[in-house]
Amino acid sequence: MVLARRIGLKGIHLHSARHTHASLMLKQGVHPKIVQERLGHASIQITLDTYSHVAPGLQQAAAEGFDKMVLPRREKEAVENH
Repeated sequence: MVLARRIGLKGIHLHSARHTHASLMLKQGVHPKIVQERLGHASIQITLDTYSHVAPGLQQAAAEGFDKMVLPRREKEAVENH
């Protein structure tokens, strides 16, 4: 905190910067295991429990990605139209 004040950063705590760093990485799609390692969490569970709120659209994105891999385009269009 003393260093932050000395260079003119008021109200920014190291923990806040750390949380922002992790949140931004997860929003960019960085694998949670990488985020866990960068933060030094003992387990990936800690990372997932702490930051699961960051990307609420992950379930939808996962489902869409799975559809793209599994369903050919024509078959997907047929499913969506019914």
